[in-house]
Amino acid sequence: MFRYAVFVAVLLLPTLCNAQTVIHAGKMIDVAAGTVKNKVTIVVEDNTIKSIEDGYTRADSKKLIDLKDHTVMPGLMDMHTHLMMQHHKKVYSDRFFLSEADFALRSTTYAKKTLMAGFTTVRDLGDNGVNSVSLRKAINEKWILGPRIYTAGKSIATTGGHADPTNGTKGEFKREGTPLDGVINGTDDARKAVRQRYKDGADLIKLTATGGVLSLATNGQNPQFTDDELEAIVQIAKDYGMAVAVHAHGSEGMKRAVLAGVDSIEHGTFMTTEIMELMKERGTYLVPTLMAGEWVAEKAKLDDYFPAVVRPKAASIGPIILSTFAKAHKAGVKIAFGTDSGVSPHGDNAREFELMVAGGMTPMQAIQSATIEAAKLLRVQDKLGTIEAGKLADLVAVKGDPTEEISHMKQVVFVMKDGRVYRKAKK
Repeated sequence: MFRYAVFVAVLLLPTLCNAQTVIHAGKMIDVAAGTVKNKVTIVVEDNTIKSIEDGYTRADSKKLIDLKDHTVMPGLMDMHTHLMMQHHKKVYSDRFFLSEADFALRSTTYAKKTLMAGFTTVRDLGDNGVNSVSLRKAINEKWILGPRIYTAGKSIATTGGHADPTNGTKGEFKREGTPLDGVINGTDDARKAVRQRYKDGADLIKLTATGGVLSLATNGQNPQFTDDELEAIVQIAKDYGMAVAVHAHGSEGMKRAVLAGVDSIEHGTFMTTEIMELMKERGTYLVPTLMAGEWVAEKAKLDDYFPAVVRPKAASIGPIILSTFAKAHKAGVKIAFGTDSGVSPHGDNAREFELMVAGGMTPMQAIQSATIEAAKLLRVQDKLGTIEAGKLADLVAVKGDPTEEISHMKQVVFVMKDGRVYRKAKK
């Protein structure tokens, strides 16, 4: 008898677990069509969108979520974050006083803030090589709350370049970086560094093709990889099915990276018309990180915030990013949403939408950059980025209509990731 009962229970288990949630949305943003639909019912089964129905149907559902006064859209996606850190005045000394466990535990708070702000998926583009891989696992195992993470692990740099972790160190701390650290010199090192990222568990590759603003090095624009090094990285990355994201401010390093076949340019500060045309021709995305430019420019005005080597770079590069973005968007370069959060505070990611609109995008285009376009860049458009039957149930909602007033994106009140509600809208 007992065995029979167990057998029946096992047979019924899929049915019993087939939990269904019904959402009544006052408005729903169809990012694929670029339109807003009124009075829509979204049916979620387990972690998947089962159907989208006109009108308020299934009102007798036992699990009904009333969002009739809200606008529902796909879960938002940020293509440039650093969940391990958040910039502060003494951030450069953190590595001497914090352990890997300290960084990891602190990053859990940043992950939660990001999710609660409506960003259900992020790319993490550079850490100490282990943090985001472990954070991704902890979130997937539901040990902690956070977004779905696609990580690059440790960024790849050249000796002395942006993302060389030994920059600025002296005495006994000064040492030569290796491909294990993400530091390369030559094509053999480049290939080894990519394979090491794969071994570490990274989902994609991030490299720093030019100098950067916040690194303890003088030049923020110079090219820092040779053509053959870039080509070696892209070749091996493709062999392993990994996309390549490229930090670039200066035009020469940016051009080399685009010609090598990378997938995205991050920041793109001194992008030229020639580079814009190359990116359009090759389908390369720009991830503009306008918030980072705004943030570093403001901090550069303070006498005691940045180290002396960083301050002039922040003052000169930061203010230019928005104007370059405006030109690239007008030229027709593909844009995917990215903030560089970790420079600016985590959880404030939606400020980027306001800046994108200030740079010439319509509110709908800005929202599309953080949904359907980001999904294309991540190569996950088959399961994320739009509200369609069969896709994962990542949904967020705001009060008001953000396609009419983009600032509503800063007031996310409902968050569902993978069919699970993490933030409930208050009446």
